[in-house]
Amino acid sequence: MKSTQKKKLARILVALMAISVLTAVTPTANAASKTITCYKGKIVKKVTAVKPQCPKGFTTKKPVVKSTVKPTVTPTPTATATGGNVAFSGTYSGKIGLLWGDSSVQATSVDGTGTGNVLGLTELSGNGSAAPANQCDAFNGTGILSGGGNTLKLTFDSSAKACAEDAGAPTTITFTGNAIINGGTGKYAGATGTLKVTGGSFNIKSTTAGAKEISAFKFTIAGNIVTK
Repeated sequence: MKSTQKKKLARILVALMAISVLTAVTPTANAASKTITCYKGKIVKKVTAVKPQCPKGFTTKKPVVKSTVKPTVTPTPTATATGGNVAFSGTYSGKIGLLWGDSSVQATSVDGTGTGNVLGLTELSGNGSAAPANQCDAFNGTGILSGGGNTLKLTFDSSAKACAEDAGAPTTITFTGNAIINGGTGKYAGATGTLKVTGGSFNIKSTTAGAKEISAFKFTIAGNIVTK
């Protein structure tokens, strides 16, 4: 009798255990699996589970890929030995030496420095002359722009004009004109083009024959240099 009861009790325990196991397993078996993508640098892993989690060191956030393509940069034109058309513009200032005669005036020395897009030609030297007869008169002048082992030769054309602010000295002289490029040295050998001079000015104290003076000048020059 006791043996029979023990067998029944054993069957009941087995049944209860089976029910508990089914109860524990069934929800997991019926739950829908999910797949996530995990990232770690360039490594990509997919994890599939009911409650998927990324391995240590991984994240579900996709890393931002930095572009390695460099932006296109258009090079600034430069004058070279193979030729080109280069924009030039700058402001030159310095000292001009004057010598007055009976009917003319000589610019015995012109020395200055330039700033702006002067292509390294920061030094200016030159000379000129005029035969004043009116408040505005034509003048002749030549100049050399230099720097970096290169030079550019300039000659004023017939448009060059100097005007006195007053009928007599002391007064301010303003000048404008076209400076024609007629060669040079270095990378400007054989160069051509036209540079326009504007806003030029200097002061004079006397126009008496034999008078000498040194005055400060300033002007703006701009145009294109054509190299061979």
